[in-house]
Amino acid sequence: MSTWEEYFSLKEYNTFRIAAKARYFSRFTSTDHLAALLAEIPVSPVVLGGGSNILLSGDIDGWVLINGIRGIDLVDEDDRYFYVRVGAGENWHGFVEYCLDRDWAGVENLSLIPGSVGAAPMQNIGAYGVELKDVFHELEAWDLQDGKVRMFTLNDCRFGYRESVFKREYKGRYIILNVTFRLNRDPVFHPEYGAIREELAKMNGGELSIRAISAAVIRIRKARLPDPALIGNAGSFFKNPSIPGEQFATLKTQFPDIVGYPDPAEGMTKVAGGWLIEQCGWKGYRRGDAGVSDRQALVLVNYGRATGREIYDLSEEILQSVWKKFGIALEREVNII
Repeated sequence: MSTWEEYFSLKEYNTFRIAAKARYFSRFTSTDHLAALLAEIPVSPVVLGGGSNILLSGDIDGWVLINGIRGIDLVDEDDRYFYVRVGAGENWHGFVEYCLDRDWAGVENLSLIPGSVGAAPMQNIGAYGVELKDVFHELEAWDLQDGKVRMFTLNDCRFGYRESVFKREYKGRYIILNVTFRLNRDPVFHPEYGAIREELAKMNGGELSIRAISAAVIRIRKARLPDPALIGNAGSFFKNPSIPGEQFATLKTQFPDIVGYPDPAEGMTKVAGGWLIEQCGWKGYRRGDAGVSDRQALVLVNYGRATGREIYDLSEEILQSVWKKFGIALEREVNII
């Protein structure tokens, strides 16, 4: 019989620091360990990694598992790439640092993103011009329907903007065990996005290296986003919406300062969701301990004792106000549990 804890506080297992409880709680550190735990429970569990992209809307009257599979292994290499398999329970930024120490290039723009490696493909995490799909090779996942381990290729995952097959049609079906990355021997630098070049100029006169880009990204993120260790949050709560170019042109006549840029989808424009929210007066807003960051309006925060329901209700008010003012439907990036 495996060890299960009852009425376990999940406050330390979600970056919003919501004080929700799990009726039953355990953790696994290998595939065999996971199989043993699953054999003891009658229904599929809720599986958490770093807890960095979830909002616990209340207590979980069921089974919660923490993915603690660790390990970083170089499994193959050729004249262009290193293939590195990483346990889903590894800390994402810890993995980035591991790569930097070995001159494995490709993830430097994704520095300081909170959470675990296993959560990264679920969201197709991205920042400063790079997405997980750009360095993804394959992953292994446990199928809760038949108890088998399945391999997913890049095409199988159907990555999109903060999207994957695991967030939609396979939501709740698979538990990611490990992810294999394809990292570059020769760096392909991406300094164009945001203020990276400006930050590099301040730091070292603009010299490019994967370590320098990582340092610039870290400085930018620390300046612009609240630290989850200090203020509960899950990063960007909403996605930047994409709208037809014609709609954006019309809005531009009404709101000349609206911020948008070309979307990869033909005829579409991606709009800065933070700008929309700020124009509706939400930036820096606080109600009790639930609020909107005064640094970045896309980020909702828990100042201490906010409940998941209070955060969710605030997000609903924001959605409605943006729709009323701009006719744009924002979508939550954070998973609601």
